Amino acid sequence: MAGQHKNQVRIIGGEYKRRMVHFPDGDGLRPTPDRVRETLFNWLGQDLTGQVCLDLFAGSGALGFEAASRNAKRVVMVEKAKPVYAALSDNHKTLGMTNVELIWSDAITWLKKASGKFDVVFLDPPFASDLLPQALELVAGLLNDDAVVYAECGQWPDLPGWEVTRELKAGAVRCGLLRRVG
Repeated sequence: MAGQHKNQVRIIGGEYKRRMVHFPDGDGLRPTPDRVRETLFNWLGQDLTGQVCLDLFAGSGALGFEAASRNAKRVVMVEKAKPVYAALSDNHKTLGMTNVELIWSDAITWLKKASGKFDVVFLDPPFASDLLPQALELVAGLLNDDAVVYAECGQWPDLPGWEVTRELKAGAVRCGLLRRVG
């Protein structure tokens, strides 16, 4: 692909549109592709003004930085892999985003102690793990009333208490917006 370089993604909308985000090689690190991010932010509405977002398993930071670029009030990004966290920190400094908070931690450990409320949560854990159902269970108590959770996975796990309101299949990836039910 012309213009596409290994280990970088482009922010596709908002104030930082066309700025590049770089990331290291990482086991299971797969940034959300442009086409999927475009669909996601169409679902969310292009502008996230006033929204508080949580990007667990932040990885490349593509989702969190994209949300910050689109005027999210605050974006909390959680990543446990040290080299990946270091790249997030470098990108954060380069971009100069004041609405982003980086946390170096295991996502599940962090969720167990977290407080505050979120409007949008991005969950893109390693596919070969059982982290999605664990994270959904823990994040449920951190959601504002109209909050949505965006999740990516290889296959949908059982989702008791959740409804998939929007869904997309892109190759081996299933993704969608989830809402609490009941």
